[in-house]
This record gives sequence, structure tokens and C-alpha cells, in this order.
Amino acid sequence: MGDTVDALLEMRGITKRFHGVTALSDVNLSVRAGEIHAVVGENGAGKSTLMKVLSGVYPHPEYVGEIRYQGQERRFSGIHDSEQLGIIIIHQELALVPLLSIAENMFLGNEPAKYGVIDWTLAHRRTRELLSKVGLKESPATLITDIGVGKQQLVEIAKALAKEVKLLILDEPTASLNESDSDALLELLLELKSHGIACILISHKLNEIAKVADAITVLRDGSTITTIDCREGPASEDLIIRAMVGREMADRYPKHTPKIGETVFELRDWRVFHPLHHDREVVKGVNLQVKKGEIVGIAGLMGAGRTELAMSVFGRSYGHRISGTVRMNGRDIDTGSVGKAVAHGIAYVTEDRKSLGLVLDDSIAHNTTLAHLGGVSKRGVIDEGREFAVATEYRQRLATRCAGVHQPVVNLSGGNQQKVVLAKWLFADPTLLILDEPTRGIDVGAKFEIYTLIARLAEEGRSILMISSEMPELLGMCDRIYVMNEGEFVAEFDADDASQEKIMRAIVKAGT
Repeated sequence: MGDTVDALLEMRGITKRFHGVTALSDVNLSVRAGEIHAVVGENGAGKSTLMKVLSGVYPHPEYVGEIRYQGQERRFSGIHDSEQLGIIIIHQELALVPLLSIAENMFLGNEPAKYGVIDWTLAHRRTRELLSKVGLKESPATLITDIGVGKQQLVEIAKALAKEVKLLILDEPTASLNESDSDALLELLLELKSHGIACILISHKLNEIAKVADAITVLRDGSTITTIDCREGPASEDLIIRAMVGREMADRYPKHTPKIGETVFELRDWRVFHPLHHDREVVKGVNLQVKKGEIVGIAGLMGAGRTELAMSVFGRSYGHRISGTVRMNGRDIDTGSVGKAVAHGIAYVTEDRKSLGLVLDDSIAHNTTLAHLGGVSKRGVIDEGREFAVATEYRQRLATRCAGVHQPVVNLSGGNQQKVVLAKWLFADPTLLILDEPTRGIDVGAKFEIYTLIARLAEEGRSILMISSEMPELLGMCDRIYVMNEGEFVAEFDADDASQEKIMRAIVKAGT
């Protein structure tokens, strides 16, 4: 970028390999003091790997190249070394202990103490001071499990402030946040910037990057493609996408010609109560239909009850005192367990692929066949040759980028992990495929591949029920959209009649 005189951080010629596979190749990154520097790229481009090199997760000499920070060459042997210098990384999966309080999390492993005894009065006072800096009014005694994901992100940033952060690295910080929480977080980053704290922001949400970034570095296939200076004016999304994917993306969504048939799946008066607060109705008498070859969307704000609805239908995975009727092809069916739901042709792709969708340390092959082991076994014994063939077929069909089907899924990018989840359920041959936030944390190139797959499945005659917090995604993909608010469907639109304004108006009107 040329501005290396006032650079807080310079990474030069960073190369990192895993088992002969090059993850980073001669990558350069320069971050000025007190700037917000976005790092973008498709899944597998090397963004997270680069940050792990910087923070010491991959210590020297496990990589080639030079890291200069505050004008000196640095060789970190672990995270502790980088944190000592004020480089703090906050991962997409937050590192908070749910059943400990905010104060306990804030100083975990670094508790203020006198004569070997923790000084909780001091810990709570310092916690209150730090929380006020990030705009939180919660009591330091509040358990992490009792606050939402947006506030948990702010606690992580407060924790970074406690370590006197000078360079804050945020990996997909808004991936699980609603719009208002995302805006609050971005405002906080601008506030930290005004106090001289630099930030590296990894995000797939290009509209958010455009709001706050002073510079944008684009990675593709483990190499630096370009760095865009945004001080003269914001970079266009089209310019960023072109650099990320190496091609124009005139159409964000594939052309989809619906071939809609008879009603396949139906819910009648579906009611679900909260599993812990038994008097709280979470889903309130919902009626829903999905036809053959139809992509039906469910729009709504966080907490509207969309995931709870999907999970309650899928083998009663969520909820208490569930009532109502489920019909498949005109007949009432029993979905009282996951096994029964799968047997009736229902599949559920969870929004939380890492915890609930995959066995991360297991291979692509084992994950692909997990929901339909009967398809690769004889007399209860798995045929490994058949399993390998099935996994290889789905790897090719879904264009999953990997070294081979024996590779552990934990080593795949987010987009490729999502393809393995989809492969698992496609092998189970579902009639109804429920997709809960199917492109969360996935870049624009991989999103297009997932969209193309969804459209193809609908054209093959499968019924798709799609939950998404991204309204453009629902409008671009769905044939019909239900709008959910506080556990109820408050509107229904055909694709031709739907718009973001109409959907938001329906939600706001229902909430008044």
C-alpha cells in the first residue's frame, strides 16, 4: 500500500503449508496504527490461517516470512507472546465459559488477587468499568449463558480492553448477530479506532466492511490479490467481489425456473412451548405448506421462533408440549423422534454446523454417510469401499474442495464444511429439506455454489424450506415467503410480490 512509515503491523512474504498443501503463498499485509483494515476472500482463501500466524497459534518457524510489529521483527511462539504486545484475536466461536459470570470470564487465568486470594471487589469494579466502555450495563455477576450472542461479542471486546489491546483481530464478528447488534458492534469499532486502537476485521458481509473499513486486503487461493485504500471513498461491492472470486458476479442468485407440483409437506396448528419455561409458547399455532419442487422461505428477526419451529418438526429436537399435525403427501405422520422424521423423508441442515451438523474430527467420508448408514452397510457392518465411493461421488457432485474424502472436516473452510453437511442429508434422500441459515459465515463465491445446488434440488422435485436472516437471499431464492414474528406467521408473499420493505413492514406492524 506504500504507507509503511506509520505501519503498526507489516507481514511480508508469509507462506504456510499443511502436509504439503500450500495454505498461504507469499502474503503481504500492512496495517496502520488506528485503522480498521478488512481482510476478505472466499472460504479457503487463507484469512484465518494468516491471523493464526500473526497471533502465534502457528508459531515461528512453522511458517516462512517476516512479521514486523511496532517497528521490530517479531517471532511469536504462542498466543501469550502476541497478547503481551497487545495483539488480541477474537475467534468466530467465542472463547467464553457459559456457566461462569462476566467478571469470572473477564479475568479468567488473570484474576486480580491479594496474598493469593482473588479480590472479587476489584474484579467486579474493573469489569463494570470495562463493560461501560463497550456500552453494556449488565451486572458483572451475570452468567454468560444468560446474555445474547451480541452482548457476548461485546464482553469479548471488553476482555481484550482489559489486556490493553493495540491491535484487535475479529474473525466474522457479526456472523451470528442480528442487524441492530451488528450495527452496535461496528459503532464500537469506530469508537475504538478514535482511541487509536487498530482492528483487523475478517467478514463476508461486504456492506458492513464498506461502512467502517479504511483499507481492504483481498486474499484469493492463499495469495494477496490487492489492497484497496478506502480513505478516498468507499470501495464498491462489485470491485471487491471481482477481486475475491476472479470473475464478475452479475447475478448473485442462479436462474431458477420453478416446477411446482402438489402439496408435499404440511403443518397444521403447530404449537411449541419453551423447554425450560414451560408456560412460554414459542411457536403459536403455525400453519405451513410446501409443494413439490418449491423453495419456501421463512423471514423474521432473531428470536422470532424460526429455528425453534424447524427443530420441533425435526424429531422434536426442541421444545415441550408440542402439538399439531404434520402431514406428508396427504397423510398424517409421526415425527416424534429424529429417526422417525428422517424415515419420513425430512432432513434438517442446522445453522450451527460445527456443533450440531458435523463430527469435526472425523473424516468427510464418515460425515457424509452418517445420516444413512444403512446405505453403506450389510448386516450391520459398514462397507468401507462403498462408503468411500459414496463420499467421493458427493464430493464431485458438490465440488467440495479437499485433499480427499479421508480428510477431517475440521480442516475444511466454512463453505466446504457446509457442502459436507448437505451431502450427508442428500445421501439420506429426503423429500423435504429444511435449511436453517444455509450460507451463514460463507463467502459470496461459495454462497453462489450453495444457491445453485438448492435450485437444482428444487428442480429435481425436492421440497425446500429455507430459513435466512438475509432478506436478499430469501428474495433471490424463494418461490414463496412466510414472515414470522414472535412465534406466529404474520404475512405470506409470493416471490413476485415480496420486497424487503413489505417484509419489514409486516414484522413491525405485528410487533405494535
